[in-house]
This record gives sequence, structure tokens and C-alpha cells, in this order.
Amino acid sequence: MKIGVIFADTQEYLPFINNFKNDDSTERIVSGMKTYEYTAENGNKIIAVNSGIGKVNTAIAASALIYVFGASVILNAGLSGAVSGLRREDIVLGTDYVECDFDLTAIGYDLGVKPDEENIHKADQKLLELAKEMEGFSFKEGRLGTGDLFLTDKDKKNLYKKLFEISAFDMESAAIAAVCSKNEVPFLSIRKISDDADDASAETYTEMNNRQEVVLSQIVVEIAKKLNV
Repeated sequence: MKIGVIFADTQEYLPFINNFKNDDSTERIVSGMKTYEYTAENGNKIIAVNSGIGKVNTAIAASALIYVFGASVILNAGLSGAVSGLRREDIVLGTDYVECDFDLTAIGYDLGVKPDEENIHKADQKLLELAKEMEGFSFKEGRLGTGDLFLTDKDKKNLYKKLFEISAFDMESAAIAAVCSKNEVPFLSIRKISDDADDASAETYTEMNNRQEVVLSQIVVEIAKKLNV
């Protein structure tokens, strides 16, 4: 089985590279992105991609993982801002994903609605269950909202909370989920809460991002080990 893992930020990607290299690891550039491939203990191939931040970059990464590498499962891990029911340092499993900033309200559609398309994509239930069964980790669950902005505006945060009932906000997960949904590829995003999506977010996010924490890499590797070939 080939399992793709998308890390948007370099500071999220480096802990994976620094802690999970082995003798058969290979690194190369695909679609302008750094990729790293190695074989897990159970024989599964893991392909990590440093996609770059935002919806376009991660949609390209997801497509490359599916069409270039032949990934049959995609995971995403990174930092997020809390919107509802979460606190800094919490780790949340995304149950479903929505693009909050997709806006056709000028021509009569509700915010987030895409004509003739699903605008909320669900996580794969098997991946969710595998994650929840892991020992040594404490998880929350919730809907993840996505947009091409670093969320600090209180009014916008409250609007997204009201309209989409999201627990956290990031810049990637719903874009990856859309690609995976259209290609019938199981997907799960795991997010650590770095800030409260408020006017102090830039400072608290930067502090956590600079830690280069390995916990998210550990989680995706443990999930990959549990998947059957």
C-alpha cells in the first residue's frame, strides 16, 4: 500500500524527515515540491510531501500523490487555529472538511456553497477509527474549516463558527479532502491547535511552529503501520 502524507509548512515537514529516514529512503522534487519516500516496517510505502501553504499547493500535492505516486490513502498533518471547543495543544481529528472562504454570495449562493458540488467532505471512517485506537495519544474530534487566509479576525471567526459549525480552521485540509473525494481516495487530517484564531494568533502560532514538534509525524506513521497492505 502507498500512503501519501502532506505537510504544508517546512517546519511541519522537517520533523518527519529528521526522525523517520531509513536506508531505503529516497528524496526528489515532484511538481516543484520536495518529496520523501520510504518503506515502513509493515511493507507499506510512505510518501511525504512538503506542499507549501494554502489550498492550491495542497491540491497539487494530493493530485501528485494519487497520479504520480499511486497513493491509495492520503493523510495530512499540521497546525490549526481553534474556533470552538478546542484549546491550544489539543490534537484534533477532522471528521469532515469545508472551504469557508468559497464565496459566490454576489450571485445568490450561500457562503461556502459550490454549484452542483458537495461542499463538505467527510473523513474516511476506517482512518478515524485507526487513529482513535492508538495508545499514548489523546484526541478531540471536529469539523475543520479551510480558507486561504491566516484567521485572526474575530467577526470572521464567529461567522465561520455559526455558518459551518467548525471546530478549527486551517489553510489546507478541505482542499485535500475535495481532491481525495473526487478520486475516491480515503483521507484524514490530524491537526494540533497552535492558537485561538484571534489577534494574538501570529505570535502563538509562530512559537509552536518553530518547535518543529514530532508528535504529528509520529501519529501519521503509526496510522500507516496499522493499514493493511
